[in-house]
Amino acid sequence: MNIETAVDNITVQVADEKHLKYVDIILDTIAAAAKIRGTGIARRSPEYVARKMEEGKAIIALAGDEFAGFCYIETWGNKQFVANSGLIVVDKFRAHGLAKRIKRTAFELSRSRYPDAKIFGLTTGLAVMRINSELGYKPVTFSELTDDEAFWKGCESCVNYDILQRTGRKMCLCTGMLYDPKK
Repeated sequence: MNIETAVDNITVQVADEKHLKYVDIILDTIAAAAKIRGTGIARRSPEYVARKMEEGKAIIALAGDEFAGFCYIETWGNKQFVANSGLIVVDKFRAHGLAKRIKRTAFELSRSRYPDAKIFGLTTGLAVMRINSELGYKPVTFSELTDDEAFWKGCESCVNYDILQRTGRKMCLCTGMLYDPKK
């Protein structure tokens, strides 16, 4: 699948093996953003991000050869759910609609690869909530999201995991948002 857009000399495309050189900067950018925001972002290993690229399940934004942004998709619950996760935009590329372009491309990739799956995300960011709403996502309780234990295990690396655990996985600081293709 070839999803690619170029605006303002920034190309947004499905990542592949040629983008593996960006794995470390992607993870560093995500970690720095989490620290600045003081909110939870689940940490992923370099191997995990590389695998997403190799599987064609990641979106990368580049200004020439310079890393500008990233997002990846993952399936859960026997491909009944797809999560769009890890959305990040480098500071100097913010406020120009790049996050929306990355998120839209991840959404299109998700819909094309898994047309019957529900698409969801967890976020603490108002900008992402707005983008999700424009794409047709609705805020939902966590009970409407995947019950796949492997997904929720990914939350363990978040600074807010204790809240999720204390509430029996009913709530956290994140807002759950869901796109249901049947609605």
